[in-house]
Amino acid sequence: MVKVSNKALTTANEKVQNKQTLYSTLKGVSAAFIGVQSDKNRQDDFTQGKISHFIIAGIVCTGIFIAALLAVVSMVIPSS
Repeated sequence: MVKVSNKALTTANEKVQNKQTLYSTLKGVSAAFIGVQSDKNRQDDFTQGKISHFIIAGIVCTGIFIAALLAVVSMVIPSS
């Protein structure tokens, strides 16, 4: 049996907990997108997340937002 110290176990748990998931990245981007992100969550995003993930998620969310606006406008204003 291998004996593991509490410090090594705590460090391993912190690495797992500090990893930014796809869900948490999208949650952070969507909260920032509509302006309701808390300061704690924003700080967590800056310390744990990768900037490239947030840029890609922001571009995707912006594309979805523009597509939704175009769909609503095309339904409200019928084309001739």
